[in-house]
Amino acid sequence: MKKIGIGFLFLCLTLTVRAQSLDTLDYPSFLEWVRLYHPVAAQAEINLRMGDMEVRQARGGFDPLIYGNLDEKQFKETEYYNKQEAGVTIPTWAGVELMGTFERNAGQFLDPEASVPSDGLFAAGAAVNLGQGLIMDNRRAELRKAQIYQQSTEIQRIQLLNELYVDATDSYWKWSMNSENVRVLREGVELAALRLNFVKKSFEQGDFPAIDTVEAYSILLNRQYKLQEAEQLLFASAQEVNTFLWDENGQPMFLNEEIAPERLFDAGLQLLDPVELRTLVVNHPDLQVADFELASLDVDRKLKGQQMLPVVKVKYNFLTEDLGEFDSPFFENNYKWGVSIYTPLFLRKSRGAFELAKAKIDFKQNSRDLKELQLRAKLESELNNWLVLNTQVNTFSANLESLETLLRGELRRFELGESSLFLVNSREVSVFTSRLTLNQLKMKQRVAYAKARFAAGLGFE
Repeated sequence: MKKIGIGFLFLCLTLTVRAQSLDTLDYPSFLEWVRLYHPVAAQAEINLRMGDMEVRQARGGFDPLIYGNLDEKQFKETEYYNKQEAGVTIPTWAGVELMGTFERNAGQFLDPEASVPSDGLFAAGAAVNLGQGLIMDNRRAELRKAQIYQQSTEIQRIQLLNELYVDATDSYWKWSMNSENVRVLREGVELAALRLNFVKKSFEQGDFPAIDTVEAYSILLNRQYKLQEAEQLLFASAQEVNTFLWDENGQPMFLNEEIAPERLFDAGLQLLDPVELRTLVVNHPDLQVADFELASLDVDRKLKGQQMLPVVKVKYNFLTEDLGEFDSPFFENNYKWGVSIYTPLFLRKSRGAFELAKAKIDFKQNSRDLKELQLRAKLESELNNWLVLNTQVNTFSANLESLETLLRGELRRFELGESSLFLVNSREVSVFTSRLTLNQLKMKQRVAYAKARFAAGLGFE
């Protein structure tokens, strides 16, 4: 067993690892680790908290309000007035404000209207809007919009995770492809080195001309150069994979060089159901976010519609010196009430605001419809890409088998002296080039699977 990093060992112990050995970071474990600890996943959770705080803030508009006033004037040993008032106002979702006040006033120059019993006067009642604000007011509109935003944060969280899923998948399978390419090219270098030794010995025995040793050496150098390039790409792709690995404390993790990805040809390939994916597009997170935006705009429309109505506010309060005496019928004794009515003459401001709100809804609805059409087209494109890549992988696999058969035949002829080193190398180059191409197709096939799911609005399993 190879030496592995402490972070990866913890990963293997924490997750349900389905790798063949501890020196392999398999794809499912990689995705699970990314989903749990990547900073973007943490940001997605923070987004939910932001939605909760928006609702809490909006609910603050319905918090009871207590108040108190003290107004006193003394001049030349004369108490002009001493006015004391305290009360509470309780807004409700129904648009009714419940009120309770206590008032005690005294003084030689007190306004007669402010005269109350010496022990003070209690009042309890309510205020209600019968026109503008009866169905919807600013306070209720803000709360409803905050609740809509709170619901949308869950969808936004899914959006972030889906994007993370595609990016992580793309990086992982590129890492796997480059690892597979290095494996192929190392095999090519080893074969070229063995053939160079064989040609040298044959030259020393007089079976091959000196030029064949030069050709064999040139082939070795060329393959070593390509291997060096592949190793550089492998290193770069491993560094990209590192950007997706974080520990549970929010610290970045780094892969040891000994840790390898899952093999391209060993990993099982899941099938896609195009019919199911097409039905899932209607619930795509992008469309759901647009629907929440439409719902928020509709709240604005209702609020603007209410603002075209006249303001009709009615207040009524029972009055008593003793809290236990609220027993008089309405408008019979011990009460005060009032009504205020006003409205602009032409309603140009409120009508303009209402029509603007409707225009915003129409604009957003058109954008939403266009987005759905684009998402469906994108899904069809990704599904077609997936199917084409499946066909290409099968076709190229068959082609590679044919090329390997030709190579084996050419090697047999070379051993019998009926072929040349040039022809053997030509056959071998075709095989190795085809293997590298097949590796690329397999990588694209696995990424296409993730992109097709993403186009349907899916991400982590």
